[in-house]
Formats: sequence, C-alpha cells, structure tokens
Amino acid sequence: MSDKVIHTINSRTLIKNNLRNYSMFIILALIMLVFGPLTGWNNFSPRNFTYICFQYSYVLILAVGMVQCIIILGIDLSVGSVCAFIGALSGFIYNTGVGMPVTLLASLAMGFGVGAFQGWFIAYPKIPAFIVTLAGMMLFRGLTYIVTGVNPVIFKDDGYSYLSTGTVDELLHLEPSIGNYYPVALIAAVVLLVVFWVSEFSNRKRKIDSGFEVAPGVLVIAKLIIISVLVLALAERFAKYRGLPVVVVVLAITIGLFHFIMNNTVLGRYIYAVGGNARSAKLSGINSEFITFIVFCFMGVMSGLAAVVSTGYMNSALPQAGLNFEMDAIAACYIGGVSASGGIGTVLGVVVGGLTMSAINNGMTLMNLGNHYQYVVKALILLMAVFYDVYTRRKAGLG
Repeated sequence: MSDKVIHTINSRTLIKNNLRNYSMFIILALIMLVFGPLTGWNNFSPRNFTYICFQYSYVLILAVGMVQCIIILGIDLSVGSVCAFIGALSGFIYNTGVGMPVTLLASLAMGFGVGAFQGWFIAYPKIPAFIVTLAGMMLFRGLTYIVTGVNPVIFKDDGYSYLSTGTVDELLHLEPSIGNYYPVALIAAVVLLVVFWVSEFSNRKRKIDSGFEVAPGVLVIAKLIIISVLVLALAERFAKYRGLPVVVVVLAITIGLFHFIMNNTVLGRYIYAVGGNARSAKLSGINSEFITFIVFCFMGVMSGLAAVVSTGYMNSALPQAGLNFEMDAIAACYIGGVSASGGIGTVLGVVVGGLTMSAINNGMTLMNLGNHYQYVVKALILLMAVFYDVYTRRKAGLG
C-alpha cells in the first residue's frame, strides 16, 4: 500500500487558468452548430469535412510557423507571395520528371532559403520584421510574375496534387470494408488514442512521483473521453468518404513536431524567453539574434510546405496565388490565443484558431455568401480576439 500523497489542483483554479484554451474549443463548436441549420447540416457531411482539409490546410501550416514569429514580436507579411513563388518553381521542377518527393524537398529547401534571407535582415541588422517582410511580399510577388510570365504553370500529370487532394486509402488501393468505411482513418484514430492515453497517464504518474500538482483524476478522465469522442467522430467522417486525406497526415506530423519543439526543447524555451523579454534573454546568455533567425527559417520552411499544398489543391501554379494567405495565418494566431504583446501562444491554440477561420469560411461558402461578407465577419472576430487578449492582460496587471 503506497502512502504517496497526490497533490491535486483545485478544479476551479484549473479551469480559470485554462479559460482561453477551453473557450476557443467552445467557440469552434458553437460556430459549427450555428452553421448547421443554416447550411442544411451540410457542414457536418463527410464530404465537407474532407474538402475543408483539402481547401484550408494551408492556413494551419502557415499558422504553425507564424505563431513563433508573433511570439518573438515579429511578423511575416510575405508568406502569400512566397507561396506563389515557390509554388511556381516547384511546378517547373515537377515537370522535369523528378517526382513528387524531390519536388517537395526542393520546395522546403527553397522555403528555408527565403526564411534565412529575410531572417538575417531581421535578426542581425535589426531591421523591423514588418519592413523586411513587406519588402519580401513585393519582391517575391514580382519574381513570381517574372518566372511565370504571368501565365499559369500547368502540371504534366495529376501526381503533384496527391499530397493535397489524395487519400491514404486510395494510394494503398483500399476499398471500403465493414459498414462501408475506409479503414485507415479508423485504425489511425485508435492507435493515436492508445498512445495519447498511455502518454497522459505516464506524464501524470511522473508528476505525482516528483511531488508536482496534478489535475483531479475525474477531470483527467473526462478530458480524455471528450478528446477520444471528437477524434473518433472526425475519423468516422473521413472513413465515410474516400478515407484519410494525405494532407491530414502531413498536418499531424507538422503540428506534432512543432508542438514538441515549443514545449519540450531548449529551443522552444528560448523562443518564449526572447518573446517575453528579448533584453533579459540576452543578459541570461541566450543568443536572441540566432533564435530570431531560426524562427524565420522555420517560417520559410512552412511557407514552402504550404506552397506545395495550396498549389496542389489548385492543380496548377497561378501567378496570383497566395493572396491574403498572410492575413488568414495571422488571424488564426490571434484568434488561437497568441498575445499581441509577445511571449504567449501555443501551436495547438493556433490550430484551433485556424480551424475556426476555416469553419467560418466554409460555412459562409455553403450559404453562398460572397467574399465581402466573409471579410467583414473575419475582421470582427479578429478584432474581438485581440481586444480580449488586451483586456485580460490589463486585468491581470500584465500590460
């Protein structure tokens, strides 16, 4: 019989400390439910869930990179133009016959190069990120027009688009089985949840053994059950129509990688430290210039990935591609809980913010409302998100 004392956090305190995270999930759910009757519940159809992933995955990819820029009090206004530029070049590379894996690696490398180019000007001469990336927006848009001759780049076959609009089940030539479901999404969901449950209980046990406070067991179980239901429900939607999208696998790997970097590595702690107070971080021995440089390199790589995904969805590289991509990514970050004052934000939070933006766009599209209405709604939501951040920080005496 163990006499170990378990220190639990008060439930009310736990909810209060995570109110912003919980509220974003609630808002996302409410948005989906509000659009339900307005769209004849078509926004909950398996086909629609799949096409949301196809159409708006670039928002999540860019937001994962943008969150780090905003945390360190930077910004990248060039990502839309960079996506168009790299998308066009990747189209030329693919048409040489080298195959999609080489094209993808080349696009990521080009994105890294763009990020390093802009990041150097921001980190070392200390030119404001707003100015550098504004120049980058114009530079890469102009270069896109030059390399394409203001003509679309048409792919030689459909292989380029598999990453953006294909599914794992189709690539594996799997047919619907029991209950007319494609199997990969359901299998992946079960495996993911088993790993998640084991990880949560292992982390809880480790904290208890170290004498740290942990959430009450009832709340932990409730959280795990809710997350499991949502994951299985999403997997069921995918399994009902064409199977697990390839781009969802790409998103899962990308989000998981950067979530780990930001929460479990020295680099992640340094990024938050630089964003919280760059001067104090410098005095503590952190090379803040190099951290800034690395962050914009990450942003460049994410732009390269988003370029391939968005270009594949359109099945051609258009000179005017990428318009307003930066606005969607920035809005997703602020809606997802990133602080305008820097130093605060999470990868998972901006994913929820990106999903919120995607749900709004998709719902209004299903209602046949024009882009002008979407701009108005997104602008109001962005304004309210930033107002909430400023208000809560002032109330807490943080600024």
